[in-house]
Amino acid sequence: MNTALPGNDLIQAGVRDLQAGRETIAALSVAVGAPRLLRLGLELQDNLPPNPEHRLYELLAKTDSDSAHTRYNALIRRLVSFERAAECVSR
Repeated sequence: MNTALPGNDLIQAGVRDLQAGRETIAALSVAVGAPRLLRLGLELQDNLPPNPEHRLYELLAKTDSDSAHTRYNALIRRLVSFERAAECVSR
């Protein structure tokens, strides 16, 4: 993938964390976007975490429950921004 795409840092970190078996914010963000990311050509493992949306929110709530919703939405926006930009580049 093009490293200049918005959100690339999040996606690359998430892919690395998934490969290492770590359940991190980045890894769960990538798992949320896995269907679309796979269609874009990203190689992901087969055994992705189940219910990544809920698990991501729970992980965010552990560190600061008051801002979990806002941070969750910001991560989803970064993910969608990456996906949209990757789609434009791949055309």
